Amino acid sequence: MSLHIRPATLDDAAQILRFIIDLAIYEKAEHEVKTDVAGIQASLFGEGSTSHGLICELDGVPVGYAVYFFSYSTWLGKHGIYLEDLYVSPEQRKIGAGKALLRHLAQLAVSKGCGRLEWAVLDWNTPAIEFYESFGAKPQDEWTTYRLTGQALTDFAAG
Repeated sequence: MSLHIRPATLDDAAQILRFIIDLAIYEKAEHEVKTDVAGIQASLFGEGSTSHGLICELDGVPVGYAVYFFSYSTWLGKHGIYLEDLYVSPEQRKIGAGKALLRHLAQLAVSKGCGRLEWAVLDWNTPAIEFYESFGAKPQDEWTTYRLTGQALTDFAAG
C-alpha cells in the first residue's frame, strides 16, 4: 500500500468533479454543485487560474483530493494557503490519505514562507473536527464567514 500526492492535471478534471459531488452529498448540499467537467477544466487549469489541486493516490488509484489557493494576511504581512476542499473516499479513510494531503499543504506553506494554512469545516462535521484537532488545528470561533453569491452578488456589483 503506497500513498502518493501529486499536483492535479487537466486530465483529472472528471475525477475532481466526482470527488466534488461526493463531498457535496456528504455535506447535504449536492444541489449546490453547479459546475461540470468543462467548468473544472477552465477554472482550475485554465490560463490565469489562481487555484491549485492535489490528487492523493493509493497504488496509482485516486482516493482523494484537495483544492487550495494562496491568500494574504495583512496582519502577518505574509501569504497563506486557504484549503477550499479536502476529500477522501469513505472506503479509503483511516489509511492516512487526509493527513497526507494536509501535511503536503503544510509543507508547501512552510516552503513558501506562508504564515498560515486555514480552512472551514461545517459545525456538525464532528469526525472532521476531531481529525483536525488531533494534530493541533484550532477553530477560529470569533470569526463569522459571510458570502455574496448569485443574484445578491450581481445586484450588489451593479450598485
